[in-house]
Amino acid sequence: MARRSIPVLKKLLSSSQNPSPCSRFTSRRSVTYMPRPGDGSPRAVTLIPGDGIGPLVTGAVEQVMEAMHAPVYFERYEVHGDMKKVPTEVIESIKKNKVCLKGGLATPMGGGVSSLNVQLRKELDLYASLVNCFNLPGLPTRHENVDIVVIRENTEGEYSGLEHEVVPGVVESLKFCSERIAKYAFEYAYLNNRKKVTAVHKANIMKLADGLFLESCREVATKYPGIKYNEIIVDNCCMQLVSKPEQFDVMVTPNLYGNLVANTAAGIAGGTGVMPGGNVGADHAIFEQGASAGNVGNEKIVEQKKANPVALLLSSAMMLRHLQFPSFADRLETAVKRVISEGKYRTKDLGGQSSTQVVVDAVIAALD
Repeated sequence: MARRSIPVLKKLLSSSQNPSPCSRFTSRRSVTYMPRPGDGSPRAVTLIPGDGIGPLVTGAVEQVMEAMHAPVYFERYEVHGDMKKVPTEVIESIKKNKVCLKGGLATPMGGGVSSLNVQLRKELDLYASLVNCFNLPGLPTRHENVDIVVIRENTEGEYSGLEHEVVPGVVESLKFCSERIAKYAFEYAYLNNRKKVTAVHKANIMKLADGLFLESCREVATKYPGIKYNEIIVDNCCMQLVSKPEQFDVMVTPNLYGNLVANTAAGIAGGTGVMPGGNVGADHAIFEQGASAGNVGNEKIVEQKKANPVALLLSSAMMLRHLQFPSFADRLETAVKRVISEGKYRTKDLGGQSSTQVVVDAVIAALD
């Protein structure tokens, strides 16, 4: 019996050492947690289609979720960037559901109109913004082995709009530092088996504000001895990103720097149209396209219905994992990566001519 099984073992070993091309995207289904009774009940998610390409890409997510019978359903609200504030019923819905999926909201330039994106983050205390920038198999980029997570403080600093006019013609911007973003970055690295956290700063000039930020990071780092910690000045960071991005793992940043770093990293790894992200606090989370540049597209893309849905599809996979539906998240990510790798159906920003709907249909066809 044992002798007859040797050829079978050899065959199995041979196949495992020489996997088929598609095996790279095959999702293993394993036990990741013990569900409590009721964990499989469909979850309500607040949906904000947003402006520009927002309705196109959120519509893509709705189609894919329905096709895979994901245990979520959406409560839709119309919110647009030119509104004076986010409607109260929308805030109440997010507070009730705990989770929101959002398309881009246009941010008016100047004129005293505040950003609704900032309003949502402050109202819900979504203090951590996370953008995952990584190479997708089959999508050519200048650099390989890029897998960067940019975690930035989301409610304080210049980008939060904390500024005022001291006297006519003199504007003062307020900048704070919070220890909790450092804790979140190290906790994320620890729970996701990441090896290094890099703090991005300008403490050589902003000695008090960024100096306090570094003090917080250093203090938290001592509690995670298994994770390497280092620091880099933001201008050198940008240079290093475009020359050797593979050196970075998890990056933690104050608010404004993080927005610039995340968009730079996204461009390096394949473009803003494929990078997922989310904003999270202690109680609530909003998932949206990770890199903000171009998140509402332009009129031509909207008219031609050729917006890239990949970033929001991957963000919705992050959302499913956040809701503790990991198998559905794996299926969705596997299908998206398979479509990108095959290269037949891509939008213009990825070198193709496909419409949003064509890409969605390909993803649905690729679902296991």
